[in-house]
Amino acid sequence: MTGNRNIVDEITGHRRMRRNRKADWTRRLVQENRLTVDDLIWPAFVVPGTNVVDPVAAMPGVNRLSVDKLVEAAKEAADLGIPAIATFPNIDMSLRDETGSHCLAANNLINEATRAIKKAVPNIGVITDVALDPFTNHGHDGVLRGDVIVNDETVELVAKAAVIQADAGSDIIAPSEMMDGRIGVIRRALDEAGHQNVGIMAYATKFASAFYGPYRDAIGTGGLLKGDKKTYYIDPANGTEALRDAALDVEEGADTLMVKPGLPYLDICWRIKEAFGLPVFAYQVSGEYSQIKAAALNGWIDGERVMLETLLAFKRAGCDGILSYFAMDVARHLAKKGS
Repeated sequence: MTGNRNIVDEITGHRRMRRNRKADWTRRLVQENRLTVDDLIWPAFVVPGTNVVDPVAAMPGVNRLSVDKLVEAAKEAADLGIPAIATFPNIDMSLRDETGSHCLAANNLINEATRAIKKAVPNIGVITDVALDPFTNHGHDGVLRGDVIVNDETVELVAKAAVIQADAGSDIIAPSEMMDGRIGVIRRALDEAGHQNVGIMAYATKFASAFYGPYRDAIGTGGLLKGDKKTYYIDPANGTEALRDAALDVEEGADTLMVKPGLPYLDICWRIKEAFGLPVFAYQVSGEYSQIKAAALNGWIDGERVMLETLLAFKRAGCDGILSYFAMDVARHLAKKGS
């Protein structure tokens, strides 16, 4: 600085970005995105039996819960203000077959869980998936004929399962199997069955990702999978194809759109939000969760701060909400912070 002249002011034209960062109160005033409990959906694993709390080894802090224990957890989630739960069953191996036919049983595990939750905690939303992988003996999301996952037969089956799940009280059907045409067929089936108020959250862009491993162990399909899912999930290299997939789901009647996995695909979240204007959700999948947990348990990162930072990143990318195994922890943190 020479005299009254300051070289930094000359270079910046007196525009100093740090003025808005100088204190906590100024940073709070100009914060563009905030994470609240209203942004959270809690994915939960349900297993047969009673009084079961079974830790998922690859997902520290996550448990498989019997229906009675899941109902208890749902009550806590509702008390914390979490809007919805997404349920995923781990059914007995004896009930799994080539076509996943047990998905059509009105009293199967996922429908039993839905009825119990809606009876005990009517003010929390229940989101159910109609993909067949929890019900097949080969770990694929659809009907396997020879070496091919057949599209149309799978769509027919998941549409029937969607109606049965809606009959059980599901508020939102979330088809994740990525078969062509499934959103439109499910919408038509729901409407014909009188379920016009049941929403569809399309897994609009589900990628053939390496981040799903711990989830597959959690639902008991990890050792079953024959081959891979590249013929129906999207290539991680393809962003434009993902938007085309999402566009078809919009045309077919999806109410909301989901991107899965989450953090590696923030660009897709943003592009879908900008392109369609529908509510967009991201699924912070098991591999993302387990990475953060493992690093935190080793003392390599501040687990709580990274957890919150990643979820905030989804908001910055245009997401209206996040499915996250951190949901209960985040809700407790936000409740404590607000008290």
